[in-house]
Amino acid sequence: MNISDFILKYLEYLKSEKSYSPKTLESYAFSLSEFSDYYISEYGELPEIDLIETDDIRPFLGWLHDKGLKKNSLRLRISAVRSFFKFCYKKGYISSNPALLISTPKRDKRLPSFLVENEISQLVQVFEADDFKTARSLALIELLYGSGLRISEALGLNINDISFEGNYVKVTGKGSKERIVPLSSKSVEAIKSYMKYRSGENIIDKKAIFIADNGKRMYHSAAYRIVKNGMTGVTESKKKSPHVLRHSFATHLISNGADIKSVSEMLGHSSLSTTQVYTHLSIEKLKESYKKAHPKA
Repeated sequence: MNISDFILKYLEYLKSEKSYSPKTLESYAFSLSEFSDYYISEYGELPEIDLIETDDIRPFLGWLHDKGLKKNSLRLRISAVRSFFKFCYKKGYISSNPALLISTPKRDKRLPSFLVENEISQLVQVFEADDFKTARSLALIELLYGSGLRISEALGLNINDISFEGNYVKVTGKGSKERIVPLSSKSVEAIKSYMKYRSGENIIDKKAIFIADNGKRMYHSAAYRIVKNGMTGVTESKKKSPHVLRHSFATHLISNGADIKSVSEMLGHSSLSTTQVYTHLSIEKLKESYKKAHPKA
């Protein structure tokens, strides 16, 4: 069997056993497809998997670089190849792992965009909850900022995931992992208001909290438009997306003294190192304030 047969086995493993999202599966499939393209262009054909050696894989990085890929894209491709061969080795398909010594390019350090607190206040004021659509928009904004949810998590919520008595929401995150996240008083107020308007709509997907105009569960594209339109005129930041509200949630918590471990749990991060970036944001904020206010800065 050549490498393409084992790639299919690997993708099925990621889907059925690791519960990877369709978007993540697509990314892995594309990366491994590029590896196959590289191999054919360099060696003329796809080999038997147990014939692949480390020196066959090393030029892949240069091949990708010549295509003009940026460092973070290179990281994704190499990471997919490393994970694939690790899987094949663990399953006993190969006797040694040829990608073990292949290093992944270091990640470009890029601080995420976030809104300052007065911008959040302005954003909320954009939506006066006086009908179904504006109430829905406000509830979505308050939930994304108030609980730091990913947009896919917010849109995937069902009515029974919200506890108004306990002021929390049960979230299903990456890898189908569940977590409990507190709801702010503003979120509770906005969601309750939205639910009143929602009850008067012709609803098809009765379990879903966020309903599109057609009565079905809201799509990502509609939610992106709501957030982007709301942020226009509120911030000069180029980045205007639901994830900016998640970044704002984490940044404001840590800036105001929240414990990084608690923030990490609320965000659903698997590692504290992922959350660490928000401490850097807080430091940058302090530096900016220092430069503006200190006479010797």
